Amino acid sequence: MAEGSNETEYPTTTKGMRMGTDPNSKITELLIKWDDFQLFQLTKFYWDRLEQAIEEGVDGVSSLITYEKIFNGKEHRKVTELMDKGNRVDSSKLLLSLVMEKGSRARRVMWESFVKVHHGVPKLDKIIKEIQELGSDPFDYMNIGRGLSEVPSHLKGAQQKHKEILRVQTETLRVNTILIKEKVKIFQLVDRYAELTIISNVRDRTLVEHELLARGRDHEEWRKKDLRRELEKIRTDQLFQSSFSLRKSKSGNSAAVSGVPGIGKTTMVQKIVYDWATGKIYPDFQFVFSFKFRDLNNINSRINLRNLILDQYPYFGNILGELWKSPEGLLFIFDGLDEFKDRIDFADNRRNTEPQFMCTDPECWCEVSDIVYSLIQHKLLPGCSVLVTSRPTALHLLEKAEISVWAEILGFVGDEQKEYFNKFFEDQTVSAAVFKHVEENEILYTMSYNPSYCWILGLSLGPFFTQRDRKHQQVPKTITQLYSYYIYNILKNHGREIESPRDVFLKLGEMAFTGVSEKKIVFRNGDLIQYNLQPSQFLSGFLMELLERDDSIQCVVYTFPHLTIQEFVAAVAQFLSPSPMDIQKLLSEADSEEDGRFEIFLRFVAGLSSPQSARPLEEFLSPFLHQTTCRVIDWVKEKVKGQIGNTDTETGKRNLLNTFHYLFESQNKALAQATVGSVETLAFSRLRLTPIDCVVLSHVLGLCDSIKHLNLQWCNIQCEGLQRLEHVLYKYQKLRLSYNNLGDAGVKLLSVALRNPGCKIQELDLFNNNLTDSCAEDLASVISTNPSLTDLDLGVSQLGDSGVKLLSVALRNSGCKIQRLGLFNNNLTDSCAKDLASVISTNQSLTDLDLGGNPLEDSGVKLLSVALRNSGCKIQRLGLGDNKLTDSCAEDLASVFNRSLTDLNLGYNNLGDSGVKRLSVALRGPDCKIQKLDLQDNNLTDSCTEDLASVISTNQSLTDLNLGVNPLGDSGVKLLSVGLRNLGCKIQRLGLGGNKLTDSCAEDLASVFNRSLTDLNLGNNNLGDSGVKRLSVALRGPDCKIQKLDLLGNKLTDSCAEDLASVFNRSLTDLNLADNKLGDSGVKRLSVALRGPDCKIQKLGLYRNLLTDSCAEDLASALSTNRSLTDLHLGLNHFTDESVPALRQLILNCRTLSLIELRDNRFSPNGENQLKSLWGYRPGLRVKM
Repeated sequence: MAEGSNETEYPTTTKGMRMGTDPNSKITELLIKWDDFQLFQLTKFYWDRLEQAIEEGVDGVSSLITYEKIFNGKEHRKVTELMDKGNRVDSSKLLLSLVMEKGSRARRVMWESFVKVHHGVPKLDKIIKEIQELGSDPFDYMNIGRGLSEVPSHLKGAQQKHKEILRVQTETLRVNTILIKEKVKIFQLVDRYAELTIISNVRDRTLVEHELLARGRDHEEWRKKDLRRELEKIRTDQLFQSSFSLRKSKSGNSAAVSGVPGIGKTTMVQKIVYDWATGKIYPDFQFVFSFKFRDLNNINSRINLRNLILDQYPYFGNILGELWKSPEGLLFIFDGLDEFKDRIDFADNRRNTEPQFMCTDPECWCEVSDIVYSLIQHKLLPGCSVLVTSRPTALHLLEKAEISVWAEILGFVGDEQKEYFNKFFEDQTVSAAVFKHVEENEILYTMSYNPSYCWILGLSLGPFFTQRDRKHQQVPKTITQLYSYYIYNILKNHGREIESPRDVFLKLGEMAFTGVSEKKIVFRNGDLIQYNLQPSQFLSGFLMELLERDDSIQCVVYTFPHLTIQEFVAAVAQFLSPSPMDIQKLLSEADSEEDGRFEIFLRFVAGLSSPQSARPLEEFLSPFLHQTTCRVIDWVKEKVKGQIGNTDTETGKRNLLNTFHYLFESQNKALAQATVGSVETLAFSRLRLTPIDCVVLSHVLGLCDSIKHLNLQWCNIQCEGLQRLEHVLYKYQKLRLSYNNLGDAGVKLLSVALRNPGCKIQELDLFNNNLTDSCAEDLASVISTNPSLTDLDLGVSQLGDSGVKLLSVALRNSGCKIQRLGLFNNNLTDSCAKDLASVISTNQSLTDLDLGGNPLEDSGVKLLSVALRNSGCKIQRLGLGDNKLTDSCAEDLASVFNRSLTDLNLGYNNLGDSGVKRLSVALRGPDCKIQKLDLQDNNLTDSCTEDLASVISTNQSLTDLNLGVNPLGDSGVKLLSVGLRNLGCKIQRLGLGGNKLTDSCAEDLASVFNRSLTDLNLGNNNLGDSGVKRLSVALRGPDCKIQKLDLLGNKLTDSCAEDLASVFNRSLTDLNLADNKLGDSGVKRLSVALRGPDCKIQKLGLYRNLLTDSCAEDLASALSTNRSLTDLHLGLNHFTDESVPALRQLILNCRTLSLIELRDNRFSPNGENQLKSLWGYRPGLRVKM
């Protein structure tokens, strides 16, 4: 609030918040019912969550509380000042603390304020909805854990022993160091454990996406934004017995925690067990039992819960029966659902009905999967709590499970990565140097949200900053180089411990590859023996570093430290084999897998073809097979060449981007130039690009000089992505960056590229990029000096009058070469019209100016008209659509028709009949140059059509006239037809869509088909079958020149199909019949004509026509011989899988077809896939579903 303002006046709303003040809402009634103590309970119970929830709306809540005189002005300012400084967390904590200090009325006002603003604050909305669902008496649910009996005295000794054993088991962390002297370091868990960000829900995720690819640097910004607004953070001590896990029954709670490999799920479980054992969390759980699914895999016979526990915790002996009596005091933890060999199907109803699948007694013998299922579903020991962890890839198994709390580990955020490296390195100088290198390298920074990747980064990069003989310019930059040095350090320290590291590595790599192929990450002694890796070899530190040995209760299992290490070892093995199989065949087969399992493996293989990545490993493994390296390079080359021209589909674009990642990993300049060097256009439009993708793209583009057109529209690259591309943007003649939320900061980056002396950019598209007047100065500096820029689109921004004033100075500069300028929808008013007018009258290059969608109004246009009359004006095309114009400015507009203007858009205004009458006088003038005039939606009636008819009959330049969405009616069209029949009429394109026409004017329309008219839009009228029958007679006439006819939404049925079919052999090439009721019988009749040898139809629209499977065969048969049709629109009909074979034949046999639209029909996912698979069957063929 500004100094000196009245402290009693406060806003009652805040930006971005919608007020919901319905006094009869359920929550309002509940607040009225609850007494002060209950509201106190409610506030304390939700306290932690409220601190998070109101972060996004703290200013609005504080304003409402102040308005009710709970806060004074000084207190309100304290709260909002913290928020303005970015300290929203402290701001929300202060607000809650102040309210609690002020007592019961303050709490009531606060909750009433929450009700008013919750719709605009997602996390608060979630809490309010929870409270509503609990009903009028939620306080029973809030007494979570209370009333549990203490541990019976005869069990206290067992509990203490159990806690002590668990404490000893969990208090330390074993960390591999890859050093000879100290192969494994033991740390205290509390010293080494780094807090992770965990959210209280699981977000939608493409399950096939590899976790290494899942996020770019925007991961951090995205998380900060979403954590504040929507994603609730949850601590490990809140998974149970908190407001996140409100019980609606006494059956118990189950929680599921998801996270990608290496994110810290198992370490989190260890910390939970340790904290319980030391009395820090969950005091109401009397006993905690933790299991790993990989251990449970070793149980190959039926077992009961008693023996399952005794196998791992044998000291419980005969006292387990006592524990069953108080199940609410038991917590079971199952870690690693994705590693479980048996599938647990929670959607299988047999488990609830058939005895052999039911497990309701802890003494009952059954399969392990039945025990786990029954505990999670509260069939076994109802009242107990269960925690399950899993990778996202197995999370779908729990969709039907009774899970109370869903959570996901996001990993490190903010300074947590830096904190990890500080703990990893004893020397803080080394820590700072490593973190600085990671932070500056986009590829490596992407990995650092994950603790396992941080561990790999630390082990691989540490030696570069501790060993003096290492040159810092060799520090890894690609993922392949990083992993290569990770293995190099292991070999350096342990390679001499075995006779032939190459042979051992090859065998290990073959086993790793089989694992990647089969999605297998846990190996046993039998697997090692199969690949001639004797378990005794694990006395070697070399193998101990590549495989981690887990001595479980039942047997020994081995895993690679991380999935990516397994993938890298598998990739290295391909270069070690003395007699390699067909590596290109292997790579092609791996690439054909659509579930992403080989994606990183393939990047590693491509990267290992680079000497920079291979050289460190060759020092210990001897040189890689040259033949294999050459074949890998050839495979990548063919891969890129095959995909470079196939970017019509999202899949095609994604595949090409993936091969660009191969090029990046290979760091092979010659390869990049050989594959991309001759391309002129590169389009990734509508494919989301992460900043890491932009790094890869920048690398490849930097090596190629042939590309002239780069299309990155709708790629969501934002400023972060643009920063990665900054160094190559100046190279392209056409640069399309619309819909990327670049913001003003992005334009600042772009302006650097545009000021580059070698800049070639001619066309720059920045449409809809959240620009404001803050970037106008940067744009102005470019406009006034860049000699190549001729086309600039700044549409759908918020430059405002102030921004345009700055641009106008540059546009008047003699060095400005801008020919086309788009300022559509920029919140411009008549205040900037004078500045624009000065540009129009003086700029000698500007010929095309779009000012549509701005409230310039009549006063603004009057000022522009003065400039348009100036002899120095060069404007040929002017967009003034939706400018709030009336007939008051018509005279001014009319005065410019004898100048250079040829194309004028006045659509979506309110000129009315009187305005058009004034324009008509000028349009009849002998010096009028107007060729294209848009008057749609201007409230025109038949009263002005006589004037328009006189223009049509006399104007020798006007060829394109749009009168759509005006109530001209039949009478208006009758008058227009007189002008259209005149020998002097030059109209080629006429828009009469939405003009309230019926069959009464059909005869008049038909009478003009023998003149100049080639394109007629009659959509959204009511011509009906009878009207179309009359038009068809004229369309069959020998002098008819109509090529494009739009009859969308004209209430047509199969009765007119015969008539329409009769014109298919004439001049007509584009016919839109969408949104009618032709039905199957109508389309059958059209099919006969489509089969005809003289059919000229190229585009046919049958969208929403009540079509079913019955007509699919007819269409397929007809189009098997058709040689004209290129576009067929069949969307929003009733086709099902029954028609898929016929539609596939249609697509395959119609040789000219380039687009078929089948969206919003009734196909199953399988049917859709069968049709979509034909996309690209012929070059350029698109199948849209």
